[in-house]
Amino acid sequence: MMSLDNKFRSGLAGLLLATSACSSGGMTRSDSSADADGGAQDVTSAMDAMDLGPDARDAAPAQDGTSAMDATDAMDLGPDARDAAPAQDVMSAMDAADATDAMNLGPDARDAAPARDVPPSVPGSAVNLRSAGNFVILAKTGISSVPQSAITGNIGVSPAAATYLTGFSLTADRTNEFSTSRQLTGRAYASDYAVPTPANLTAAVSDMETAFTDAAGRAASVTELGAGNVGGMTLRPAVYAWGTGLLIPSNITLNGSATDVWIFQIAQNLTISNGVRVVLSGGAVAQNVFWQVAGSVSIGTTAHCEGVILTRTAVTMRTRSTLNGRILAQTAVTIDGATVVQPAR
Repeated sequence: MMSLDNKFRSGLAGLLLATSACSSGGMTRSDSSADADGGAQDVTSAMDAMDLGPDARDAAPAQDGTSAMDATDAMDLGPDARDAAPAQDVMSAMDAADATDAMNLGPDARDAAPARDVPPSVPGSAVNLRSAGNFVILAKTGISSVPQSAITGNIGVSPAAATYLTGFSLTADRTNEFSTSRQLTGRAYASDYAVPTPANLTAAVSDMETAFTDAAGRAASVTELGAGNVGGMTLRPAVYAWGTGLLIPSNITLNGSATDVWIFQIAQNLTISNGVRVVLSGGAVAQNVFWQVAGSVSIGTTAHCEGVILTRTAVTMRTRSTLNGRILAQTAVTIDGATVVQPAR
């Protein structure tokens, strides 16, 4: 924006130019013009208007140096500036500069709020599982299976001992660091196995608890959706929170890309009814879906779920239910002839 000194110099130069033009006969005055004393001002105003463009002719004539400079500012900034109040002091000039920014950015910018930072409506990143991500099922007090279950990935219990891995018919490895089972495509670990297993499990349980706290601490962008019943809904990436339990009585769809993240914060229990499916679409992936549950989790008979379950208490997977994800439980997990497959990391 032109400084006040430069504007005054420009205005004076224009006046001298107009006077010179009149003296040399370069401009013809109208017979109906005002007297000679006022004529120079009329000619100067007319020349200013012609130099500045057609819109300037609509503005009130400049009567003094300040008004002329204000009018010039408005016309330099473009037609929209005529709607703004003239800048009378430093603060007003700053406001005018903001208005100029908005007009330079395009017409849509004028509708935007002045705030520069807009908080995202979706979580910025997936919950970091750290070493807990080495397990498809990790629990503190026990993991039990009603054969035949099918589990792809490692399972572990800590601080519970190997006797709390029940229903698997485990076979200890010769190193005694882990055991195997026909129901398990992976390894089973317990806190009383040989080193380094106990320390690894302690670290994994700690990471599980940290992940639970991380998921619980994300700022919610959608709260109390469906009053705790989301059956039949298609859910976009976001952090969803309920101060109650969450019931899924009919199929739901999580629609988004492979980089989108869903976090479900549930203050009580999560219940997925019999035969219900949680479906991923649009490229969404199970490793970016997190069910943070303060209560217990029940996945009904033949139901299917996607994502990582982070629960403070217990998880029960009923007959022929399936999970593409992980179960990280701070108490116990029961798998009743169900299938659990770990997602890609």
